[in-house]
Amino acid sequence: MLHYPKPLAKLVAELERLPGVGPKSAQRMAFYLLRQPKEEAAKLAEAILQVKETIRLCKECSNFTDQELCEICRDPKRDRSLLCVVAETRDLIAMEKTNEYNGLYHVLQGLISPMDNITPEMLRIRELFPRVANGVREVILAFNSTTEGQTTALYLASRLKPLGVKVTQIAHGLPAGGELDYADQATLISALQWRREI
Repeated sequence: MLHYPKPLAKLVAELERLPGVGPKSAQRMAFYLLRQPKEEAAKLAEAILQVKETIRLCKECSNFTDQELCEICRDPKRDRSLLCVVAETRDLIAMEKTNEYNGLYHVLQGLISPMDNITPEMLRIRELFPRVANGVREVILAFNSTTEGQTTALYLASRLKPLGVKVTQIAHGLPAGGELDYADQATLISALQWRREI
């Protein structure tokens, strides 16, 4: 990095901090941005700042939104007796792409992970229970088939079942260790259709 001018080295270092971006990709992006007109770079910077200033969590489901309630929670055509619990907004988007699910969502904003010191209290779990008590007949747990996903599913199932609600988990036609946002639509449709009670 010493052979870069300092501002360019700083840009490469910041880009390298992004998930999935290694040193070569960061360098490639930095050089691309350097070649762009100043107006294009300003548009990118403005988009990043706008997202940071305007995006917040939906008051109901904790999905990302620029309003008090997200588009899904505002949709009167949604089946309010079905609630699909996902870890992240990207998982919600993956489920929506199937066009098979028409209920509401609850985004935990992470998964329980003792190895990473992420406890249930650090997630949006507390906000889930009042929603379930408000006429939900089935809670679908749609987590990655990882240790953290299974830990979270078992924790939630043990807390939800005493409330008298049906708790199901999507079938894992997904490979062990696989992630929802990388699954194709057919796999997700199958996983949703073959969900099972836990």
